[in-house]
Amino acid sequence: MSIQRAFLSFRDALDDHNDRRERLIKTSRDITAASKKVVFLLHRLAADAPAGPDTAVASVAYPKLREIQAAFAALRPELAGDAFWRYQHAVSPGLQEYIEALSFAHYLEHRTLIPFDDVQASLSDADGPFFPLTVADYLLGLSDLTGELMRFAISSISRRGGRTVASDVSTFVRACKADFEGFTPYVRELAKKQAVTAQSLLKIEDAAYAIVLRTSEYDLPPELLDDLVARTVADAGAPGSFARRHQEYERVRDEDAEVAYEQ
Repeated sequence: MSIQRAFLSFRDALDDHNDRRERLIKTSRDITAASKKVVFLLHRLAADAPAGPDTAVASVAYPKLREIQAAFAALRPELAGDAFWRYQHAVSPGLQEYIEALSFAHYLEHRTLIPFDDVQASLSDADGPFFPLTVADYLLGLSDLTGELMRFAISSISRRGGRTVASDVSTFVRACKADFEGFTPYVRELAKKQAVTAQSLLKIEDAAYAIVLRTSEYDLPPELLDDLVARTVADAGAPGSFARRHQEYERVRDEDAEVAYEQ
């Protein structure tokens, strides 16, 4: 009978482990979906906002981010103590997506990288942190940010002041890539994301270079050059153009993200 009781306790422990893991994975997926919606919202608002730091755009996203923070707060009992390290991989995807959305809102407001302590503070309340924030999740979430900055830079080029925005974003992403490079031996999967960051940087530079070449043909005031760039980008939907290639890349990227999310 003692052996039977022992195996019953093992069964209960395994059932508790599997049930908790499934709950955490489901919550992480819900957080991932909510964070993606925040990112898309920021892109839509930033497209109509003036160039430069914009508190109004970010302020719209912060209530949505607080809803996600409430979802993380609900995980505190599940991740208390050493349980966090056992189930970290279950919540890591949603956490990285949240950091991407939060850091994008922070960048639009301040044009700087959000500090580690600020991210941890957003995952805390009066009783302390909901769970520890690892350096790996922080860096991987920020690495995902560079892809959104690429989208933001390219969509900004056709607006007044957009060429300056693209140049600033290019410099920012290049600095991020250089700074993150030293962590690649210590953070798993960061090397893969660095390769994606390099591709994003190349796309920004490709677009900015094409615009510089086109505008160098004309001796016009900056305002008229902005109008010329807007017409150039609007007419750049022909097959084989950079804009069309970028749109196709974004479509495939979103489809791949949907497939990964469903799996």
